[in-house]
Amino acid sequence: MKKHSVWVLEYSRSPVHPVSGVFYGAHNQGTMNLPFSYVLIKIGDAVVLVDAGHDAGDFGGRIADSIGVTGWTHPSVVLAECGVSPEDVTHVILTHAHFDHAGGLKYFPNAQIYMQRKELESWMWILSKGPRFRSLQAGLNPADVLYLTQANTEGRLTLVDGVYSDVVPGVHLRPAFDTHTAGSQYVVVETAPGSRLVLSGDVIYTYRNLVGDDLDHRQFIPPGLANGSQTRLIETAEEMMSIVDDDYRHVIPMHEEKLHEYYPSKLTAGGLRIVEIALAAEDESRV
Repeated sequence: MKKHSVWVLEYSRSPVHPVSGVFYGAHNQGTMNLPFSYVLIKIGDAVVLVDAGHDAGDFGGRIADSIGVTGWTHPSVVLAECGVSPEDVTHVILTHAHFDHAGGLKYFPNAQIYMQRKELESWMWILSKGPRFRSLQAGLNPADVLYLTQANTEGRLTLVDGVYSDVVPGVHLRPAFDTHTAGSQYVVVETAPGSRLVLSGDVIYTYRNLVGDDLDHRQFIPPGLANGSQTRLIETAEEMMSIVDDDYRHVIPMHEEKLHEYYPSKLTAGGLRIVEIALAAEDESRV
């Protein structure tokens, strides 16, 4: 019997996202349709959000516009599809601090935030290095770093050093250092005894990153956007697969357009997709 309900909630998308940003070495291969999502987890009285989306009204919105992101929808509308308001969110887990993962934190004022200490410190270091290092700032809204430091002074930020078990029961953090970003992490959810999901953050964008183009001859194809090492991305993908007993369908990439082919889903009135990954016994289906 499952203990957790897990939904992937799309809040915007980029229909013209460069393929080379998602697949390393995919030069001159045009664009693809890339959903932008966060993950909602409910267990008991805990309401957990994995990543927080971005704010279309600040510099994060300008970054989004530059990569063709459209249809941004306020978290109050997105979460309402699952009977939740932003004020209900008790925990926000940041897989990393890019604009589309950390930029919406202000919408969740009652949440305790969890991120790797190395992630925050690495961005502060990059921002201190000056304009010649600005290529390392790709995807970062500096205002989000300021927000996080303010949250830390207010006691609303928990800085994690490596493995962290039971943020809430059955929800664990695992480091993915020097991969997509210096201090990335991913989330392991034990939905039932012997059953685990991995929420990959941007270490994995799509299932193609995990299996390649041929299920009979699988290979890892790491994402193209990385501040860290392509080797570390591949090693971390292997680590994720070992956690889910080599069943790639139990790794949940938040930018995967085809999740609805693996799990129940629906399109909302606004044209955004809800994918229901797991459903606890006491919860009603939202799809």
